[in-house]
Amino acid sequence: MKKIGILGGMSYESTIKYYDLLLQKYYDKYNDYNYPEILIYSLNFQKVIDYELGNDKPKYVDYLMSGINSLQKGGADFIIMAANSPHAVYDDLIQKTNLPILSIVEATAEKALEMGLKKLLLIGIKFTMQSSFYQRIFENSNMQVITPVDIEQDLIDQIIFDELVIGKFKNESEQKLLEIINNYEVDGVILGCTELPLILHKNDTSIKLLDTIEIHVEATLKYAMR
Repeated sequence: MKKIGILGGMSYESTIKYYDLLLQKYYDKYNDYNYPEILIYSLNFQKVIDYELGNDKPKYVDYLMSGINSLQKGGADFIIMAANSPHAVYDDLIQKTNLPILSIVEATAEKALEMGLKKLLLIGIKFTMQSSFYQRIFENSNMQVITPVDIEQDLIDQIIFDELVIGKFKNESEQKLLEIINNYEVDGVILGCTELPLILHKNDTSIKLLDTIEIHVEATLKYAMR
């Protein structure tokens, strides 16, 4: 069994969920305690935000690599980044490490293709919604990814940073997010921030929600057990 290295801290809420879900899904499938060994390196969240918003790609890549290198020194066999936004520099990271990095975007695209989805709404932090890494991967499989209008992006970003990353889950915020989702004629919604599945659930709407944490965790376990 391969040792999993989690690059986390972006935010701590989603990192906790990754760890919990990895072990929960393992037990549900195998019904024993031979859990995969897991290393977690928790980054300074403020540094990550500053490098993203400051558009300082070299420092951003270097800082992410410092965490990846620490996980490698600890014995990790492969890496997962417990967040969506760092995948904006995924191509740069895989060139700087000899460890495999399992992409949350590629795993989500595979799931969407399997579900037969064609047009999807991407919601997440503004950095993710205003980047193009989701669109590029999905276009390779003839799927279209759209994003909300600017005022809706501002509201989603505010809910994530002011509430979800610090464990505040408000019913009124959930309703605002669902209202935004229902404004668009799509056959699926990418919960493109790993905090969003903590407040939005599959039964909340008739539109198919792609829970990127769950999808990523399932791909991680499959790879670890390969």
